[in-house]
Amino acid sequence: MIESIKLIKKSARQTYRFSLVIPTWNNLSYLKACIHSIRKYSALDLQIIIVVNEGRDGTMEWLEKEPEIDVVFSPENIGVCYALNICRSLVKSDYILYLNDDMYVLPGWDTELDQEIKRMGHKNFFLSGTVIEPLDTGNDCVILGDYGRDPEHFDEPRLLKDLGGLKKADWSGSTWPPNIMHIELWDLVGGLSIEFSPGMYSDPDLSMKLSLAGVRIFKGIGSCKVYHFGSKSTGRVKKNDGRKTFLMKWGLTPSDFLNGFLKRGQPYTGELDFSSMRGNTSSKNKLKTLRELFK
Repeated sequence: MIESIKLIKKSARQTYRFSLVIPTWNNLSYLKACIHSIRKYSALDLQIIIVVNEGRDGTMEWLEKEPEIDVVFSPENIGVCYALNICRSLVKSDYILYLNDDMYVLPGWDTELDQEIKRMGHKNFFLSGTVIEPLDTGNDCVILGDYGRDPEHFDEPRLLKDLGGLKKADWSGSTWPPNIMHIELWDLVGGLSIEFSPGMYSDPDLSMKLSLAGVRIFKGIGSCKVYHFGSKSTGRVKKNDGRKTFLMKWGLTPSDFLNGFLKRGQPYTGELDFSSMRGNTSSKNKLKTLRELFK
């Protein structure tokens, strides 16, 4: 695999505030919209790193004409775990920010993250932005609002008009993108775990590793808003059974971790308490784990 992955182009600048890593898989219209939004609505100096999987839809040809973008090319779809990890050597900032190619960032998104990081004054955190999605999937972390299911039907003027009224308080349980952490934390826990490749449940696994490393702030920023057209790649990929991998690796179910310890989607109240998590890997819970595995 590694022999076939190539760095196609490299940005000239050496310093940035954040480094954005965006995997893409034959999703050109969404990627164009994503990059357009980053350039239109970002106030900070941001490094953009695109991981192109296959690129059979003209993605590579389009990127060749785009300035100041780092591009990594793989002739096959390597999944999100390998994609994010392969970008580590390209990162030119202190923070790695993961964004999906079917997301459209909105005004103030980057400055809200930046201000939160400056307020904390330390590195031990994992933050997520808040997505606006057109479909109600029962996700307590999102803002519901249908402004289009694809870039061709995206009603940006109406979204911008409504944006001030699309409110959500800060929430607990940062796991999925857009998310950001200090690069030292990324290195400490080894990035994304490849046993979850191509990527299902790699998000809660990363949060678990961070919690074991001592991170206690897992915070969703309500004022950092990003529109999400909605899982345009995961619907096509052959999914790994990440739920069972998580169970076997950690001895508790992903839902127990996400809901019981990360308190995902609940109002943010401060640092989380993981002191009782070890008790959930007791013999009783291991028996529960075995039952879950063989359902």
